[in-house]
Amino acid sequence: MDLSAITRPVGRLMATAQNGLEVLRYGGLETGAVPSPFQIIESVRMYRLRRYFPPDTRPGTKQPGPPVLMVHPMMMSADMWDVTRDEGAVGILHKAGVDPWVIDFGSPDKVEGGMDRNLADHVVALSEAIDTVKEVTGRDVHLAGYSQGGMFAYQAAAYRRSKDLASIIAFGSPVDTLAALPMNLPASMAPAAADFMADHVFSRIDIPGWLARTGFQMLDPIKTAQSRLDFLRQLHDREALLPREQQRRFLASEGWIAWSGPAIAELLKQFIAHNRMMSGGFSIHGDLVTLSDIDCPVLAVVGEVDDIGQPASVRGIKRAAPKADVYEYLIRTGHFGLVVGSKASSQTWPTVAQWVKWIDSTGELPEGVDPMPLQPEETSESGVSITSRLVHGATAATEMAFSVARSTAGAVVSANKSARALAVETARTLPRLARLGQVNEHTRISLGRIMSEQARDVPNGEALLFDGRVHTYEAVDRRINNVVRGLIAVGVRQGVHVGVLMETRPSALVAIAALSRLGAVAVLMPPDVDLATAARLGAVAEIIADPTHLDAARQLDMRVLVLGGGESRDLDQPEDADVVDMEKIDPDVVDLPGWYRPNPGLARDLAFIAFSTMGGDLIARQITNARWAISAFGTASAANLSRSDTVYCLTPLHHQSGLLVALGGAVVGGSRIALSRGLRPDRFVQEIRQYGVTVVTYTWAMLRDVINDPSFSLVGSHPVRLFIGSGMPTGLWKRVVEVFAPAHVVEFFATTDGQAVLANVSGAKIGSKGRPLPGGRELALGAYDPEEDLILEDDRGFVRRAEPNEIGVLLARPRGPVDPTAWVKRGVFAPADTWVSTEYLFRRDEDGDYWSVDNRGLVVHTSRGPVYAATVNDAVGQLGAVDLSVTYGVDVNGRQLAVTALALCPGGSVPSADLSEALTDLPLGCPPDIVHVVPEMTLSASYRPQIAPLRDAGIPKPSRNAWYLDPDTNRYKRLTVAVRTEIAGGQSR
Repeated sequence: MDLSAITRPVGRLMATAQNGLEVLRYGGLETGAVPSPFQIIESVRMYRLRRYFPPDTRPGTKQPGPPVLMVHPMMMSADMWDVTRDEGAVGILHKAGVDPWVIDFGSPDKVEGGMDRNLADHVVALSEAIDTVKEVTGRDVHLAGYSQGGMFAYQAAAYRRSKDLASIIAFGSPVDTLAALPMNLPASMAPAAADFMADHVFSRIDIPGWLARTGFQMLDPIKTAQSRLDFLRQLHDREALLPREQQRRFLASEGWIAWSGPAIAELLKQFIAHNRMMSGGFSIHGDLVTLSDIDCPVLAVVGEVDDIGQPASVRGIKRAAPKADVYEYLIRTGHFGLVVGSKASSQTWPTVAQWVKWIDSTGELPEGVDPMPLQPEETSESGVSITSRLVHGATAATEMAFSVARSTAGAVVSANKSARALAVETARTLPRLARLGQVNEHTRISLGRIMSEQARDVPNGEALLFDGRVHTYEAVDRRINNVVRGLIAVGVRQGVHVGVLMETRPSALVAIAALSRLGAVAVLMPPDVDLATAARLGAVAEIIADPTHLDAARQLDMRVLVLGGGESRDLDQPEDADVVDMEKIDPDVVDLPGWYRPNPGLARDLAFIAFSTMGGDLIARQITNARWAISAFGTASAANLSRSDTVYCLTPLHHQSGLLVALGGAVVGGSRIALSRGLRPDRFVQEIRQYGVTVVTYTWAMLRDVINDPSFSLVGSHPVRLFIGSGMPTGLWKRVVEVFAPAHVVEFFATTDGQAVLANVSGAKIGSKGRPLPGGRELALGAYDPEEDLILEDDRGFVRRAEPNEIGVLLARPRGPVDPTAWVKRGVFAPADTWVSTEYLFRRDEDGDYWSVDNRGLVVHTSRGPVYAATVNDAVGQLGAVDLSVTYGVDVNGRQLAVTALALCPGGSVPSADLSEALTDLPLGCPPDIVHVVPEMTLSASYRPQIAPLRDAGIPKPSRNAWYLDPDTNRYKRLTVAVRTEIAGGQSR
């Protein structure tokens, strides 16, 4: 009898029992392995800085190579870099002649205050550690991070603007987090879910180490189960288990540490809900940071079957850091296999060592490391497929079952993608439209009230960005309330007209909002106009100024309240009873009077007075709370603004666009508003990346200064999705969408009283003003006869509605108070109905989109028929060489000539044949009599081309860039001296 047949199973059973008991008692098998030696170089509250294999400092000994500082993710122990000495990161790098360093954040649940740490604390700590490594070694540092540790590396590099960094090495570190979420979760669901979890879950709880381990394992449950089964099957064979025992113990228990709730909440909010690794504008202790500031080399190690740091997400670094030379190294492994295990020891770490030597100019570029190709923003790579993951570690039958399930789910997701996007947009927009629809003259609504609501709902939400700093809603609201107390202390009451003469900065926004909260009227005074006239038109009783405008304000015969100015504030003024330093008023000692009620403004109440210039005269524009609300809610709805957006306010706050569109839309949408000190092309690109700007506001030809600037360069990706404003010329519009693709333009049209608002939301038809906003006023076109200057009636005596593509006067059905200067008409389409005439001419195409034609009083009536300025300008704007165009009338011996002036793009030219082609088939009206090119075009403070200087110059002089319309051929020909003389003499051709 063969006794081995009996003893072998018994021995196997005994070995299994013995090894199993050891695992139960000690958590694993004793391997005899000892950790690699290290020295604690620095120990502070946030971290300990380890230097592995500290060098022998005796003279003549070999000095260490380039330093590599390794960063672990928050939920994983820093010991991950030394799981096994011979096959771990620090051991392999040391043998290759690299100097390994590790930052150890410790376990936050075992450190005083550790569970209160946020992401910014880790980034700042890492930056301090880089300083220490640089100081000790005297060499630039290679920063290497795994998973979230790599995100820390990117963020710290951006925070430092790559100072003292030789390169960044990131292992499976997501950058474009919405490009591919784990388990192929739909990106459209992530922002709302992440915001909810950050605000309502992780603001209250933390994640203990065991839960972090469980969550990591559940991301790949098949592989987890397979690993455990393999371990149990080999439990009898100690020698087979020992080589991988350290790694197993690390993943099973020892490697996981707690994760603080504030850090998780900030990760979810900044980098998943708002994806600010890509867009920029993430906050590090109040400083705004963008990855576009990284300019050192980057190596991204990509796991081909990594379902956590998915390839599409990891490769986002190429677009996020356009100034960096970005390389990638692709390994067919999962997330943890990138840094620990057989492939890591045989591929990852030798490659990293070779990369470090290549950067240090002592080696060649490692094999398999290639420049990362630029991925499209709308990537088709939806994530690591279930098939790839199953091939990597499951049976064929299981693979087939999951593949079918994934394919079916993918089809459902694809089929419902549009419906889901529509549902998300509708859920965000409908409440705004419903609230706008409920506004009547007795509704309490105002800027101050909306800001109070936002501060109540999201006190820690980011509200205001300025000069690279971020201010929360709670901080801004507290400042507004303090200024209200200061105004009350100096005697300002509800209904008083207070001038605001300040440059665009947070204190100006606060002053305007404080006056709104008090119920006073903010008179927004442009600094470049006659201030005495503005004060008279605005019935200003006293004025708020910043130190910059104090001298100008003191010239007015009224009291000046000085607010803001920053740390460098020094009024340096003699004692003056008419000058009050608001910053010296202690709000805590101000007793609020019995009459004060915060935010008392009703929709019908006058809230602001702004100014514009017409014909050289200063005009005061009264803005009620209702007018402000219509623009604010309309902007937020049309632009689909949310908390993920950052609205860039290029226009000054004293301009209606800054107040109504930028500030109003951002406040209502809960978006961040980024204030600019003014339009400077050299600062534009830097700020949109630093602030993570998604929406840019403009007026007229403002963006022309950016596009035309010789130094303008837009390399790599940008976060902008939308430009919103009014008056953008069609030629500039085309160039903006080409340069900033895939962003598009939302063009608004709004009358000064807010009764008529149009918006081209889709941006598909360049030049169109779009359609009425849902929830806005009812609009109609009354048929119009330009020859007789009459609104046409039907057989019953009511106004006839214009047919498609027929010219008409834009009429608005008012709701609430009507401006007393408005053209009110009754019995228009029905008995006793009331409509307001905007005096603007429009046409509506077959799709229902409105196109501007002209102002009723500015139509040029030539002997050939009417010439409509907007129609002509839109047509010539389609020519690629045309930058700006204006059309105006010139009186010649009692008759009108229509003249179009063109400003060309740098280096542009317009052949007469192209000009004739563009103006041959106008949808309405006649082409101009004369077209000429001007060397430059004067713009107003709001960037609107000024016609008066051109009209005053009369008929253009003959030149190679001036043409007249030949009536015989209906083509444009060169304007000669003889032709000009004939035209000036009043003779018809």
